[in-house]
Amino acid sequence: MNKPSLNQLKPQDLLVLAKLIVKDGSDYTQMELAQTLYMSQSEISSSISRSVYAGLLFKKGKEVNRKLFFDFIKYGLAVVFPQHPGAIVRGTPTAHSAPPLAAEIMSDEKFVWPYAKGRARGQSIIPLYPSVNQAIVLDSNLYEILALMDAVRAGRAREKNIALEFLEQRIC
Repeated sequence: MNKPSLNQLKPQDLLVLAKLIVKDGSDYTQMELAQTLYMSQSEISSSISRSVYAGLLFKKGKEVNRKLFFDFIKYGLAVVFPQHPGAIVRGTPTAHSAPPLAAEIMSDEKFVWPYAKGRARGQSIIPLYPSVNQAIVLDSNLYEILALMDAVRAGRAREKNIALEFLEQRIC
């Protein structure tokens, strides 16, 4: 019998699901995901198991349930993994400060994932997983999805609505 806590989603599961969305059905290995997301292979395996259990992955972890994933982002992300802007730090732009929202929303308020090598300054938004800053360097599409998800987690109503429109185009 599985312990209930072993099946509860964790923030890194959303990172793995976003990467699978970006891969758009192309075959993958857990080792490849681990390397590109800077996670251990056991974390990838556990993440896939949790997502299958939650119904977010079909076919033995090979296909994302896109509608359910989008609905989770739309209705549950900000509740389950909320984020409030923190102190001003150096980092990587996210939410409305990153593409594609940066072209849509003009704001003096900048949000960033804390990162010593970052080139922007703004209010800190803790990423879904510590390796996000490294993983997005390898994949600009992943970066956009994660930044849009942060707009849902930490943005105001207008920012959330625009982010959800972009996410629906990319996910569904």
